[in-house]
Amino acid sequence: MSEPLFEKIALVGIGLIGSSLARVIAREKLARHVSISTRSPQTLARAQELGLGHSYSTSAAEAVKDADLVIVSVPVGSSGAVAEEIAPALKSGAIVTDVGSTKGSVIAQMSPHMPAHVHFIPGHPLAGTEKSGPDAGFADLFQNRWCIFTPLPGTDPAALAKLSEFWLRCGSNIDTMDPDHHDMVLAIVSHLPHIIAYNIVGTADDLQTVTKSEVIKYSASGFRDFTRLAASDPTMWRDVCLHNKDAILEMLARFSEDLASLQRAIRWGDGEKLFDMFTRTRAVRRSIIDAGQEIDAPDFGRQAMVHPEKQA
Repeated sequence: MSEPLFEKIALVGIGLIGSSLARVIAREKLARHVSISTRSPQTLARAQELGLGHSYSTSAAEAVKDADLVIVSVPVGSSGAVAEEIAPALKSGAIVTDVGSTKGSVIAQMSPHMPAHVHFIPGHPLAGTEKSGPDAGFADLFQNRWCIFTPLPGTDPAALAKLSEFWLRCGSNIDTMDPDHHDMVLAIVSHLPHIIAYNIVGTADDLQTVTKSEVIKYSASGFRDFTRLAASDPTMWRDVCLHNKDAILEMLARFSEDLASLQRAIRWGDGEKLFDMFTRTRAVRRSIIDAGQEIDAPDFGRQAMVHPEKQA
């Protein structure tokens, strides 16, 4: 039997990402010992009930002692506080990474606290669902999904290679990019769609001329698919908006300009422009399927892609 990739992995945060990591680490035998930390005693107790690790603590500093790999899976606004807490307890040569979807902010928060004797490699697995908490995780979450690294200058190649091997064995594809570029890309492919979804669902909720019962009753006509995004963790998305502000505002401005152009086309009955736009955007869907990031099935492929454990 092959040796584990790490002796000890510490998971700081045990929500959807952390609990999915715990499950895939166990399945792939990537560590001899998994220590789990979260501030909530109730969440920690649930993680223990689920058997997600070998040791459990509400102290992140306690959890990371002697860990070869530390993965911080907390809302991005908490990254700095976690880094400050764990810094004195990190062993020499440990790899410290995160899963936050804003990299510029996370680097600014965590870097000042990282000791010179550890390898801090910011990361972001582009995987998730609208569910949260330790029960939401599943081992296949990262399968054929991208994990993006935004390495700092002077990053040790061997440490980066080992972290890459870890994510590859979790099922991910690997890419690297500059932190600012990452934040701009994620603003359009992830952050803006979620913000729009929250806004549309909020608008529907505010409408007085359409009752909530009608919104729910006829939701399958399109509204339902926005509600999936809008059901995502409020703390996480509050922090994303606050910590990727510049890139999100830039994308919102572009979106607003395009929306105004669409308004004009509808107002003036410009059918040709509308048809051209809908044709162009339809092709994007085909490209996503061709890239293997979705399957071509009814209901957006959602039922087919849900992990068997998660099917109702």
